[in-house]
Order: sequence, then structure tokens, then C-alpha cells
Amino acid sequence: MGHLEEEILHKTRDLERIVLEEATQKKADQAPPVCPVCGGKLSRVTQGHERSYQTRFGEITLRRARGWCRRCKCWQFPADHFLGLVETGSCSPGVQELAALAVSKLPVADASAVVERLTGVKLPRATLAREARRQGKRAEDQRQQRDEQMSRGAGAEQQVPELQREGPVEPFTLVIELDAWNIRERNGEAWGRTAELRKAGQEPEWWHWVYGGTCFRLSQRVQSAGGRSLILSRGTVMTRGGIEALKQQLWAEAMRHGLGQAQEVLVIADGAIWIWNLVADRFAGARQRLDPWHALQHLWAVAHALHPEDDAAAQAWLQPLKAKLLASQTAEVIDELDSLLTRLRGARRAAVQAERNYLENNRDRLDYHGAEKRGEPLGSGAMESTCKQYQCRFHRSGQFWTTAGDEALMCLETFWRNGRWSLLFPHVPRDFDPSRN
Repeated sequence: MGHLEEEILHKTRDLERIVLEEATQKKADQAPPVCPVCGGKLSRVTQGHERSYQTRFGEITLRRARGWCRRCKCWQFPADHFLGLVETGSCSPGVQELAALAVSKLPVADASAVVERLTGVKLPRATLAREARRQGKRAEDQRQQRDEQMSRGAGAEQQVPELQREGPVEPFTLVIELDAWNIRERNGEAWGRTAELRKAGQEPEWWHWVYGGTCFRLSQRVQSAGGRSLILSRGTVMTRGGIEALKQQLWAEAMRHGLGQAQEVLVIADGAIWIWNLVADRFAGARQRLDPWHALQHLWAVAHALHPEDDAAAQAWLQPLKAKLLASQTAEVIDELDSLLTRLRGARRAAVQAERNYLENNRDRLDYHGAEKRGEPLGSGAMESTCKQYQCRFHRSGQFWTTAGDEALMCLETFWRNGRWSLLFPHVPRDFDPSRN
């Protein structure tokens, strides 16, 4: 059957191209001779101005009318606006989508081959990369506009559908998780000069932080038949733009998922200071939880300080304290560390003191027993796994990025994950959501 499918595809492809060209030309001929910007009547109108486009069925050529707008003082092609082909380069909307989706998922060389194999569209690597970056920039611009709209309190239609319904909303907890990861980027000044800089005692900085967050209503967290936790609906943000950019994007995303209606907000993250500072700035009053596995790392540090060469002894010392920590018996854990401190001196005492102080400073973030009773996630695994999924694209061998390039592709990936692909490409059904397929 596979051979038959290939044969039919090849035989019908040219027919599809002809049908598309005829239908598009018919629609172009219906464009009224008015300026698409100001609405004024065009003068000096001439016909037959050709322009070719690469489409999913091959290249087509359109003949359009051109006219002069006295008010805008420029030539206009009404058909381009009528067809949604303004500032599209030489690619149709369908091919633009192919480029954006393929390059956001795969390295350009692989994306070019996959697109050709699955669709028959042959796009040179340079064209594919350029088009994907252009679509990514469009996504960034639209994200900025939508986030600004939320900041003005005018984005009610952006909220998830369940929160747009009339009537009271059942009380819910909004969960926010935060994390960060590193991306490798080209440094314009240092690129190609690694040996030279190292010889001069300078180490080039290739790695930079990417910041991310996710938010969801606790009611959207369910258990699969196999006992695995699933989140049915959530919003994700990911940016190379720094902590300030994350603040703006995460706040807007949280508002879309009910920050303004939430009975309470719960933030779960590792112990990075920047995270708790961000929470105090944008989500004051939220309950905070330290990821338990991060907290356990600090107990492991004590165990290894006490038994630096005996992993079995370190494990045996740790187990009862781990059980107490997860049972929210934080005071007993800290008391035991205090008892240890009376018997230690030197480097080991300093190591234990540092970890004891860390747990004391995070005492209010260690209620794991209460979290289990309320059905809340203990840790920030949802966000950590999301970061790893982004890294699958950006951490491939040989992949270096520019700041503008990685932000553009991350923005495309985030539109896809958040079910907003149709905002970039209106021909996509509005109810299309890849997370539900």
C-alpha cells in the first residue's frame, strides 16, 4: 500500500497546485481597489503584477492589481492584504507554518529533509532557517502585545475557557512552578577566538541562563489509571530575556489561568534566591514550597561531611532524617543537626552549620505532609521536565545559538505548547491543542 500512496501523491500533486493557483487568483481578483491601510480609493491602478509563492503543492504565480494611495503616499497591492500575504516573503502561510514547526522541533538540516519527505516541499536550509526566525519574531511581537493587554486588565478573553463562563467559580488553588537551565550561545566578540582568549587568561562565556515557569489550577492535576500524575491544562513560559522578562510573561500567563480568581497561590521551586525574590515581587502572599529533592540534597551534604568515604554509612545516617523531613517534622531534623554541631569542629562543623541554617531559613517551605493531604504536588517536577523537553532541542550536539535566535524558537515552541498555534497561523483550527492529542 505504501507504494500506492506514493504514486497517488505524485499524480495528484500537480492537480492540487493548479486548483490552489486558480482559487487564489479568483480571490485576488475580488480585492477592491482601495488602500488596505487607510481605506482610501487607489489611483493609477494597473493590472497583471506577478508574484510567485512556494506553497505546499508547489510554486504558484498570482497576478495582482497595484494602485497609488495619495494619503499613504505609497503603492499598494490590495490582493496581498486580502489573501493574508503581506510581509510573507516568498512562502505561503502553509509553508510558513511548516518552517516554524519543523525548525522549532528539529535542527535545520533534519527539518529540511523531514519537510521534503512528508510534504514534498523542498526548502533550502537557509530559507527554512530564515523563515523560522521570522515566524519566531512574529510570535515574540504577538506575545508582547498579549502580555501588555493582560497588564492593562483588558485580556479577559485570553483566559482559559473554564474561567470565562458566567457565574461563580469554584474555589481553587493556582500552582506556579519555576526553574532555569543553561543554553549555549555564540558570543559575537569571542566567537572563533577561544584559544586566543584562553592564552590571555580569559575564559569565553558560552553558557547563559534560560528562565521558565508553568502554572495550572490544582483541579487540573489528576492521576492516570497507572497512578501517574497528569496536568490536563497548564500554561508555560520560557525566555532568554532574563528575570524581568520572566516576571512579565509569567504574571500574564498566571492571569490567563486564574490568578485574579484564585483562592490561594502555591509556588513550588528549588532554593534559588532569584525565585523567592520574584515571588515576593509578583506573587506576594503566595504559599511557598521548596522542592523536597532539593532539600534532601542539603541533608546529603551533611551525610557526606560526616562520612566522606563511606557511602553506606552516609545513606544509613540520612534515611531517618529523610523520613522526618518528608513527614514535615522539620523541627526534629534541625534539633538533630544542632545536636551534631555540639560535637563537631573545623570544616565539618562549618559544613553542617551551613546546611542547618539553610533548612532553618526555609522552614516555612517544607510542609510536605500537608501537601500530600491536600493533593498538591510535592516538588516542581512538572517544570523540571518541561525544561528538559526544551533542552532536547537546544542542547543537541553542535548546536550554538544567538540570543535572538534562541528566543524566537523558544517563543514558537511555547505558542505550540500553550495551544495558541492558530494565533500565529489563522488557517489552523482554533480548537487545535497539541497537548490534547
